[in-house]
Amino acid sequence: MKPLLEHSDFDQKKSLYALLLRELSDELGRLGFPSYRAHQVMEWLYKKRVTSWDQMLTLPLALREKLVEHYSLLLPSVVTVSGSADTTQKFLLRLADGELIETVLIPASKALQGASSNRRTLCISSQVGCAYGCRFCASGLDGFKRHLKVEEIVAQILVVEQFSNQRINNIVFMGMGEPFANFDHLLRALEIINAPWGIHLAARKITVSTSGLVPRIRDFAHRPEQIRLAISLHGASDQVRSQIMPINKRYPLAELMEACAYYVKRKKQLLTFEYILIAGVNDQLEEATRLANYAKPLRAKVNLIPYNRVEGLPWERPAEAAQQAFLHELLRHGVAATIRYQKGHDIDAACGQLRRRELLATPA
Repeated sequence: MKPLLEHSDFDQKKSLYALLLRELSDELGRLGFPSYRAHQVMEWLYKKRVTSWDQMLTLPLALREKLVEHYSLLLPSVVTVSGSADTTQKFLLRLADGELIETVLIPASKALQGASSNRRTLCISSQVGCAYGCRFCASGLDGFKRHLKVEEIVAQILVVEQFSNQRINNIVFMGMGEPFANFDHLLRALEIINAPWGIHLAARKITVSTSGLVPRIRDFAHRPEQIRLAISLHGASDQVRSQIMPINKRYPLAELMEACAYYVKRKKQLLTFEYILIAGVNDQLEEATRLANYAKPLRAKVNLIPYNRVEGLPWERPAEAAQQAFLHELLRHGVAATIRYQKGHDIDAACGQLRRRELLATPA
């Protein structure tokens, strides 16, 4: 039988990875097929993880031909995979329009592995580049290109699982871009990732991180799913935070903390504060005390992250003694806090570094 090939104008067709089950059921109904066929399609797509129409053997040929006509199964291509001594892997992916994004596969720490943990976390991107210009981050150095489509968000999981032959069981939206700036696409992707007919990852295994888009934090508080929220704080005073995070000028700490309190009250769910420690910028003990004063009333956990150096930026990570002193100050105030040493330091695993290296190496 002649293979069912994609048409050359794949970019003009809908991606099957962008559709919700109810939408596919409705569309197949309009094409004259029973609704249960939509369940079969999704099972092939997400349970059996097939990547070609010919593999969907329980579907009649007439249906597969219609699917080929109307939908695309295109996934991003893997440009490079950088391995690490700690087994972290960073994937540089090329999208259909040639743009590049990154996603990072992070295994459990050695300590957790010793406790028989099989956690495999994928750090997902939500935009090509970033418009928010955090001074310490490589993602925005080459500007903002565009939002990722729903299928491009979902596809990061599928491509990494296919390449690594491992199932992802934890996801963090902490890659390139600001997830809440791509809010509508984010919500659709989250539904596909969480749904029983989709990737079927439990909501408590998904974390979305924001640099502090206050209106979207409040909107997210009204979502029924128990998806975790992390705030990229990185400064506990407006002076310090504005120096490294321009968004603080639009939504200063007082407004951000009000939104966080609203979220915690409505969701009955704990927050996480992400705090990158940068030498001489935000690692002073006074900042730790201020951070504790924000975190403790919210019962927020604090993840301290020693800075992962980015070529072309002046920042450095603090000495080990300074990191420990900052941690102990938080603990002294009764705040749950840990130092999360970034894996992949030897493979430029901070957001945007691998993409930037590729862009600089490509002739204009």
